[in-house]
Amino acid sequence: MAVDTKARRGADPIAADAALVARIGAGDPTACRALMDAHLGRVHGYAWRMLGDAGEAEDVAQECFLRLWRQAGRWRAEARVATWLHRVAHNLCIDRLRRRRAIAAEEPPDRADPAPGPAGESQRARVAQAVAAALARLPERQRAAIALVHYQELGNIEAADIMGISVEALESLLARGRRALRAALGAMRDDLMGEP
Repeated sequence: MAVDTKARRGADPIAADAALVARIGAGDPTACRALMDAHLGRVHGYAWRMLGDAGEAEDVAQECFLRLWRQAGRWRAEARVATWLHRVAHNLCIDRLRRRRAIAAEEPPDRADPAPGPAGESQRARVAQAVAAALARLPERQRAAIALVHYQELGNIEAADIMGISVEALESLLARGRRALRAALGAMRDDLMGEP
């Protein structure tokens, strides 16, 4: 496994990932571990930002890698492995969000707890929580665009490819999502900045 990590650091990551997938297709278990080491954290992070639930994000990430392992023997290096994994994660997240909406339509909505959080909560945690909540309230396509570009640090072209939309459509989603986040977080600016 150490060899895979060293080889990956020095090589072109796209070619290194394609080589790992070919080795997975041939049944090499160390290649599976190396590919997971390279991509699991980012795939899980994207799913968590989309779903807001660590358990569901873990399920999505596992399903992504299971699908890759099943596909490995037929893999053609036309797509980047990272892009493919994010596309699968994106589709799985959208499916789960749609199922949630269907279930939520059948149940009465929960009311937010008006009680303040723990007094000792740090400023960073408050900011992260407020941003996560504001992000969770965005429409799923805007949330996906923001998560892919800002959190996953993907370029607009790759993010648009993952979402199956044009770059112009992605940029429009980003602009609307950013405006919505600014509006949602603007009222809390003083509190988030730690000002009295």
